[in-house]
Amino acid sequence: FEFDSKAAEKDDDVYHFVAFVPFKGRVYELDGLKAGPIDLGPYTDDWINVVRPLLQTRIAKHAATEITFNLMAVVGDKSMAYKKQLDLIANDGGKEMQVLGLKEKIRSEEEKRANYKVENIRRKHNYLPLIMEMLKILSEKGMLLPLTLKAKEKIAKKETLKKEPKP
Repeated sequence: FEFDSKAAEKDDDVYHFVAFVPFKGRVYELDGLKAGPIDLGPYTDDWINVVRPLLQTRIAKHAATEITFNLMAVVGDKSMAYKKQLDLIANDGGKEMQVLGLKEKIRSEEEKRANYKVENIRRKHNYLPLIMEMLKILSEKGMLLPLTLKAKEKIAKKETLKKEPKP
């Protein structure tokens, strides 16, 4: 296997990231393709109100079926926020249900974090040696070509079904 490290051409998909950051009462756009931060103006209560119209305008430029961007948010750690809330109400009497609810939320966040850790290990693992060994074994047993042909037939059948008009 060889990895091709060519430069992007005119028709290639090029990805970059844009971030919106509230800082000292103003909202800035950080775009990796621009020379520096872009000051989007001041905000008073919620900085998202400054960014929302800009995002809506950019999204509206694309067709509804087109997926050319992804929107993500960097947020605080929920379990830390729940633990702070728990510390604040733990000593108040009569708030047992709230305490139980917060403990359940903390447990749920810890479970999510453990699952993320396993997913990240799987995502980072190099499966190429396993795949190559499996292909080698299938080839030695004379099974690789028939399986490849069967997969091609399935793909062709799916393509045919997609092209047929639906009643």
